[in-house]
Amino acid sequence: MARLPAPWAPGQPLEGIFTERVITVPNAISFVRLIGVPVFLWLLLGFDDQQVAALIVLAIGGTTDWVDGWVARRLGQVSRLGELLDPFVDRLYIVATLVAFTLTAVVPWQFTAALVAREAVLGVCLLILRAHGYGPPPVHYVGKTATFMLLAAFPVLLLSKASEAAGPFAHAFGWACAIWGLVLYWIAAFFYIYQVSLLVRATRPANGTA
Repeated sequence: MARLPAPWAPGQPLEGIFTERVITVPNAISFVRLIGVPVFLWLLLGFDDQQVAALIVLAIGGTTDWVDGWVARRLGQVSRLGELLDPFVDRLYIVATLVAFTLTAVVPWQFTAALVAREAVLGVCLLILRAHGYGPPPVHYVGKTATFMLLAAFPVLLLSKASEAAGPFAHAFGWACAIWGLVLYWIAAFFYIYQVSLLVRATRPANGTA
């Protein structure tokens, strides 16, 4: 099994943090991606004939999830805010896209329920970590891969609805990415559950509990 990254306690710096600045180039990129979420929802749900525009916004915002992290490392501007903001924007894109796609019948509700259930499990894990004095753990590479697969799948699935010519290929390719992303998303969740269980067991003797 791959080694899991250790969580960080409150006040403990995350690995690779170089600055506490808020206004940095990678953080600005993350904020621009964040603004893209309501723009995408407005285009897809607010108009009947703006699927192409919604597709462009989703493709840019979703498939550039690696850019802010790459820029941060290149410029030496990795920050605490960036470490938290980047995965938050990724999850927001996933949740917002799922809601919009479910409402417009791009994906079935069962697929949405499976991803929402995973987020609920992760939320419980974060609450348990907080109760034992830990902050959120660094994102595992399996979770990063799953996020990339899902964010790549969503624009392709929308393309399958927006273009008759690309429909058959886009539908098959999009669902291949989406299903693999879902599987990896749950594998990453089990990694986090295992990590949380180790931490809970490790802190019990220190707290004097059985």
